[in-house]
Amino acid sequence: MRAEAVRCLDVSMATKSVGWSSPSEKMKLKSLLLRYYPPGIMLEYEKSGQLKTKSIDLLDLDPSTDVSALVEEIQKAEPLITASRSDQVKLLIQRLQNKLGQHSNHKFYLFKVLRAHILPLTNVALNKSGSCDKIATGSFDKTCKLWSVETGKCYHTFRGHTAEIVCLSFNPQSTLVATGSMDTTAKLWDIQSGEEVFTLTGHSAEIISLSFNTSGNRIITGSFDHTVTVWEADTGRKVYTLIGHCAEISSAVFNWDCSLILTGSMDKTCKLWDAVNGKCVATLTGHDDEILDSCFDYTGKLIATASADGTARIFSAATRECVTKLEGHEGEISKISFNPQGNRLLTGSSDKTARIWDAQTGQCLQVLEGHTDEIFSCAFNYKGDIIITGSKDNTCRIWR
Repeated sequence: MRAEAVRCLDVSMATKSVGWSSPSEKMKLKSLLLRYYPPGIMLEYEKSGQLKTKSIDLLDLDPSTDVSALVEEIQKAEPLITASRSDQVKLLIQRLQNKLGQHSNHKFYLFKVLRAHILPLTNVALNKSGSCDKIATGSFDKTCKLWSVETGKCYHTFRGHTAEIVCLSFNPQSTLVATGSMDTTAKLWDIQSGEEVFTLTGHSAEIISLSFNTSGNRIITGSFDHTVTVWEADTGRKVYTLIGHCAEISSAVFNWDCSLILTGSMDKTCKLWDAVNGKCVATLTGHDDEILDSCFDYTGKLIATASADGTARIFSAATRECVTKLEGHEGEISKISFNPQGNRLLTGSSDKTARIWDAQTGQCLQVLEGHTDEIFSCAFNYKGDIIITGSKDNTCRIWR
């Protein structure tokens, strides 16, 4: 495993992505926690009387990795991992390896149907914490609703937009939900209280894509004004704007370590941008029609694109070459996402079906049927064992 694969990310301080303490600042490790997706170890430690958290990302870990050599690398890079902790770290990494070696052939079945809004749904999202107990839905009725996965009970209805809500996302901590609207604004909402936190203003046309970065301190929005804007999540301040696409933006996401931004556009291309300086570093081409969605896998090694041409493609993030083409839908593909393990892809289409694909071979493994109108949104939960689909038939279906 390359040394750069071991990244120590301090997630306790929103303004810092990587930082080491001076010798005078004493740190005491309290506990080590396993994170399966993407593979990593969470460190809970005490510093100046405060409990903080940082993560060691092991994005290149695979079943063949030399664990002893990796533990040595981690000890060199992370002062909190002392020799007395090395055996514990080794056991945790071996558990991660075992998990990565498991290949599930799980078949999904319909668990529940939510009949959500008076007017048609536009988007659905699962909360990102391990419990995955909440679903957010956006609608043409200008509201966003928060639901229980198990019971179907509605917790909150978020009101404030003056036009349709067309995109939404939970922050990684699952304390906020962000909504983007045809009214050109995005809003952040507190999940506990149901209150609006603040509004992001600055786009000159509809916002149709938004997402948080891994630590939750940045939000990215894509608009019909052909631009993408990055914002501070705690203040609403605009950080920078990405300009380069020559048509409407359909998707905008960060990769896991927040070094790259991926954008998809109606101009039939995706672009990769340096997330530090906002410069375009690559353009991905090959689709014959508009790109309607794009995403990274959790490790950031693979990129998937969905198009109005009815196909999806998988690109290598390193070489920027297309490695697999997914063919089988009978209509445009509006949504695409990897499962947390990175070995499956989920697509939703205007042909009223969602499909599950093998990310390596491009083979279709399962077709989820039952919606009576086009599917515009679909997603896996944190563990990859629940799927939600949202359709113009005004239902949200939960599959498990």
